[in-house]
Amino acid sequence: MRYELFISFRQIRARKFQTILSVGAIALAVMVLTVSQALIVGFTGELYDTTVNKIPHVSVSPQEGEDYIYLYRTLIDRIDKIEGVSAVSPFFTGTASFRFKTNSRNAEMKGILPLQENNIIDIEDDIVEGDFRELEYSKNTVVIGSKLADKLEVNLGDSVEVSFPNANPLSLKVVGIFYTGSPMDESLTYTSLSTAQEFYDVPDVINGLSIRLENFYRDREVAAEIENTGYKAKGWSETNPEILRTIAIESTSNKVLFGLIIVIASFGVVSTLNLSVIGAISQIGMLRAMGATISGIRTIFILQSGILGLLGALIGTFSGIVIAFLIGEYETPAPIHGGLTTIPAVIRPQDVIFIIVVVFLLNLIAGIYPAQQAAKLDPVKAISSR
Repeated sequence: MRYELFISFRQIRARKFQTILSVGAIALAVMVLTVSQALIVGFTGELYDTTVNKIPHVSVSPQEGEDYIYLYRTLIDRIDKIEGVSAVSPFFTGTASFRFKTNSRNAEMKGILPLQENNIIDIEDDIVEGDFRELEYSKNTVVIGSKLADKLEVNLGDSVEVSFPNANPLSLKVVGIFYTGSPMDESLTYTSLSTAQEFYDVPDVINGLSIRLENFYRDREVAAEIENTGYKAKGWSETNPEILRTIAIESTSNKVLFGLIIVIASFGVVSTLNLSVIGAISQIGMLRAMGATISGIRTIFILQSGILGLLGALIGTFSGIVIAFLIGEYETPAPIHGGLTTIPAVIRPQDVIFIIVVVFLLNLIAGIYPAQQAAKLDPVKAISSR
């Protein structure tokens, strides 16, 4: 073992109280950082699950001047060949009035191919009553949102009367009820594509396509490629910019918090090392008199800073991981954030490694100033100060 490392460890052990304070300050800061990062990652992931994964990544609408997409099967084949496209679902949508007994509400009626639409937004995961796939097997059926069902006072198996100006009135049997925890629960209904076409009295046409991508960050790139075919296309980041803004705000606040915590922890190390330099002036003089070089003295204090930073980072991350797991298991008294009953906390290995490395390096850098001050001490004056 090099003498610098040996002396560093000895100094750390000799000043136990200062060491505990320094390591504790760093550990506390890193613990807070680890927990906050876990919560931010958890809530960001939940935000994506309840927003981006519940909407089409790209939406295609008719060509300029057209109301419908006529040769939609050919268009679907072309879009399927685009790299990164994992699913395509045709739909015909419009407004309809739903009536049950004396209750009446307007909502969007979306005619779909159930299997393809489920590949886009996993509707089956949101079904709380009934069977979504029954739309595919039974004619004149509908799946509605839970809030709309409550306002209409309908139950599974009831038939609702559907009408709208210039449309063919229908009686649709409720075969499923879904819950997403979003406004869609009151404003959206699903029926089969053929039923919607019959209701709106149109031939075998659609007025839109929903597309799911393997990487939803490529939405604008894929939309631009589809627009080359002459159809209008928009990605989710263009149609829902508020999602990106929310994520950007969370990311910025996390970075600010990260910086503040690291600065606080680093100042604690600097203060401790400065006190260590003041308390070890005579020892520094003796080391210089015994032949220790200026760089050797500097290395001793930088090593102390690095060791304290590493210990604090390891203890802090371990404590943060334990607390994050405990928070993740806590059941909230009432649902939050779209129906969550637990607080989402996600620990990613790359985050843990990043925090440890950054805290260690910053504390190593923070130790340069007190180390430089120690190296500048005149050995004769240092010894005479005893």
